[in-house]
Formats: sequence, C-alpha cells, structure tokens
Amino acid sequence: MPNQNQILLVATGKGLVVYRYFQSQWQLEHVHFKGMPVSVIHRDPRHGTWWVALAHRHWGNKLHYSPDEGKTWKEVAAPKYPPSSEVKPGVPASLQYIWSIQSAGPDQPEVLYLGTEPGGLFRSDNGGRSFELVNSLWEHPSRIRQWFGGGRKYPGIHSIVMDPRDSQHFYIGISCAGVFETKDGGQTWEVRNQGLHADFLPNPLVEVGQDPHRVMIHPKHPDVLWQQNHCGVFLSRDGGQEWTDVTDSQEKIRYGFSLALDPDDPEQAWVIPATSDDCRVALDQSLAIYHTLDGGKNWHSYREGLPQGTCFDIVLRHSLLLSEQFMAFGTTTGNLYFSENKGQSWQALNHHLPSIYALDIYAS
Repeated sequence: MPNQNQILLVATGKGLVVYRYFQSQWQLEHVHFKGMPVSVIHRDPRHGTWWVALAHRHWGNKLHYSPDEGKTWKEVAAPKYPPSSEVKPGVPASLQYIWSIQSAGPDQPEVLYLGTEPGGLFRSDNGGRSFELVNSLWEHPSRIRQWFGGGRKYPGIHSIVMDPRDSQHFYIGISCAGVFETKDGGQTWEVRNQGLHADFLPNPLVEVGQDPHRVMIHPKHPDVLWQQNHCGVFLSRDGGQEWTDVTDSQEKIRYGFSLALDPDDPEQAWVIPATSDDCRVALDQSLAIYHTLDGGKNWHSYREGLPQGTCFDIVLRHSLLLSEQFMAFGTTTGNLYFSENKGQSWQALNHHLPSIYALDIYAS
C-alpha cells in the first residue's frame, strides 16, 4: 500500500488537481488555477518547489512556482525568444508552448531548463527567475531544414533527460528531430539517432528527423536509455550511441506516447500503446499497459480494471508514472487510474477530470 504521505499532482486542461493519500485512500485536496490549462507540472527534488506552465488561449504561456506545496504561488516571466530569432527565414520565433520543465542535479542547485515549441531550449541559472535561450542548440545546423512539427505546427522539446552523475551531461528529445546529447552543459551537441527509423519519411534512416515521443534515462544505470517513438519502442545500452528496436513482434506497442521505467531494474519498462497517428485512440478501443522484464525481448499486457472495447482514451507522454509505491496514469478523456502492483491490476481514481497532460508524485 502507498504510505500515508503520498502527493499526486495532476496537470489537466482545467487546472492543477492535487490528491493526497490519507487514511488508506486517495482524497482530492485542492485544485489550483481552476479553469486554466496546465501544460506541464514539475516538482524540483532539490528543494520541493512546484513549477507549472499554463497555456492560456488568450494570454499566452505563463509560468508559476510554489515554494510551499501550493499554499502560495508566484509568477515569473515566461521565456522569450530573442527578437532576431526565426523559426525559418522570414518567420519570427515566439513562444507557442512549454512542453517540459526539468531541474538540473544537486551539483547545479540553481539551474532549471524549459523545453518549448518552436524547438527552443531555455536555461535559468538563478532558480527560474529568468531564462535565456540556449543558442548552441537553436543554431544547430540541422534545425532550420531538418526539424519539423509532429502533432503540432512546430518542433517541440518534450524530454530533458539528466544524467544523475553529472548535470553537464544530458539529452533532449525533440518531435520531430530526434535525440540530441550534450556533455558540456549545452555548449555543444551530438545527434543520437543511430538505429532509429522514421517510417513516415522517404528516407527512414535519416540522421535528423526522427520522432521520439518520450525519452527516459535509467536513474541507477544511466548508460541505459529508453524511448517510446512514433515508430516503435527503442532501447540503448550505450548512452544513446546506438538504439535497438524492441517493439513486440506483433507491433501492438509500435505507436504511443507514454513510458515508465523500473527504478532498480533497467530491463523493465512499461508503455501504453495507441492506434497510429491518423486517429490517435486506444488500441482496439481498449486500454492496456504493456510490460517487459527482459529489455523488450518479451512483452505482456495487463488489462484488469481497465475498459475494453469501448474506450477512445490515449495517454500522453508525461501522463504515466511509476513510483516506489504505485503506478498511475491519466488519459485525454479525464480518466485517472492507479495500481498497487506495478500495473497488473488497476483502480479508477476519477472518471470526470479534464484532459490529463502530466503527472508527478512524491512523498510529502
């Protein structure tokens, strides 16, 4: 059973919903930013600060943080592209969406990163009070000609993946461009797409133009990376130098967004597949989570407690998580599920939330 101090943060299309595990059950504690779309939530493990990005339709993107678990909130200026920045020649760059928020490690206590659309990575060196565009990535020679939008108009940086050994070393996942690696805090970048295939392109093996949907690093074995890609599930055991396609033989898990890793075993991963990009609904109109124990050689599906045959939900890239206590996921139609046995069976926590964009969990 989850301990009595678990906090579950749920970023939805109508606010940040907070649950607390109390007296052996989950209880809704509070809704912050009610009615406002929360694109992403991040709890900074270094000091417990909550960060949220709001995607206002009328007022644009906003950035807020709370140092005291939501008791008070402060707004900071959302990042701005420099006036001279262009998405492509003649098209000025402006912030369209904040896809991801990621703190650096304890060796860089004031560093915070934002991944955005149209493909800019922003860095703060003062705890989020201000952000600057990482020009080395924005000026990468592949960006203008080879990066492009996936489900949205422009490229988006959705995954910022820190090496737990060294915050100078991290990866980013870009839809659509691929995986890029830096070993010097973002001064230089290397493309890490070897072994991936973009089946929707004339040349599926193109170096830049791949479409990872979610990229994760194993916390205890950081040379192991996983990704749920537009075209399958891929695994790297050499720090992204080479990716291996570990999609199941029937290609049930070929397409999807979400990914979770076992915190101790780098061979274990979970994904929730969907029907391909032309319609984006639950596979076979059924929710199922697929699990591998052996690095993708074999996959097993779990369905107990999940709707079968009548479901149109999909699970977005930041909406599946696995903690030491339990697993949870939220769907685009506002269904929130949790499992106390690593996904083998599920219980519904709520069927009536707005669209769920992201989850975070911690012990208070």
